[in-house]
Amino acid sequence: MNLTKLLAPRLHGGDLDFATETYGLPSDGWIDLSTGISPYPYDMPEISSEAWRQLPSKARQTALATIALKAYGAGESAHISCAPGTQALINVLPKISDGIARVAVVSPTYSEHAASWSRHGHQVQEVMALPNPDQFDVVVITNPNNPDGRLFSRGDLITLADDLGARDGILIIDECFADALPHCSLVSEAGYRALIILRSFGKFFGFPGLRLGFALAPLQIVSRLDDLLGPWPISGAAIEIGVKALSDINWIEAARLRLAERARRLDAVVNKGGLNIIGGTPLFRLIECTNALRVHKSLARQGIWTRIFSANSTWLRLGIPGSDRELAKLEHALKHSYTKIGKESEVGGD
Repeated sequence: MNLTKLLAPRLHGGDLDFATETYGLPSDGWIDLSTGISPYPYDMPEISSEAWRQLPSKARQTALATIALKAYGAGESAHISCAPGTQALINVLPKISDGIARVAVVSPTYSEHAASWSRHGHQVQEVMALPNPDQFDVVVITNPNNPDGRLFSRGDLITLADDLGARDGILIIDECFADALPHCSLVSEAGYRALIILRSFGKFFGFPGLRLGFALAPLQIVSRLDDLLGPWPISGAAIEIGVKALSDINWIEAARLRLAERARRLDAVVNKGGLNIIGGTPLFRLIECTNALRVHKSLARQGIWTRIFSANSTWLRLGIPGSDRELAKLEHALKHSYTKIGKESEVGGD
């Protein structure tokens, strides 16, 4: 099975249906390390009956927006759009541009950015570094980047936002992994420039199924996004959970420390397994190896699902194991994979 065929049915991590169809269901279930979602979810609060029985009120959504602005550290001029997941925002962002825009997506990164702008007929170019603002109307950057964890200079991003704004352009920064690395965020600049910042709730708080995300931007852009999303974009349950979790500063700080510690333990296991870590965040690690597909397949046969990439056949991404048992199983599986693949390479096997 080659890389293209393996990736054909799925563009993203987390597809355990495909994993089971391809490799069968492991006896003790899958250890899913194919996403960058925290394995330590926020404690589920009790949800009021009104959240289920009534349409979400404007007042409740406004309360969530106010708390999110404070939690993310936004400046006084920032406004925020609440959405049913960051993906929903990525889907509608191309509609805020009048006419056909020249769009640069700093890549490799989350593939839906380029795909969404292309689907709406814009001229999309994937670039490897921060582009010349004279050549584009919209620039999309993920910071920290997915999948390599690359961080861009705050000063460079502010300069780029200013240069684009002077030409009526827009800088979009996807900060979906910034909760674990708050020092890299530019939310304090939101509202002052032609800058749109995306934040994900589900990844850091471990609730991807809740479908909650935010866009911080100047008022006119937020108003346009709200129009495109329509009435009642998020559920009453999402509002109540979001309000409680984003207000829980002690939990947020503890989660950052816990993820950083678990990421260090994962690094030790990966290095011991003979693989090379080339990047990542506290929510995932990117490994470079000549046999990434074979390592992926070997781990899958042992019940561990990881992420590979069609753009680079040497990359393998691992999420953070949520328990000592999972970490120990990964250590054993990597040792088995490394030994087996090494022997196959000596005889030219696949």
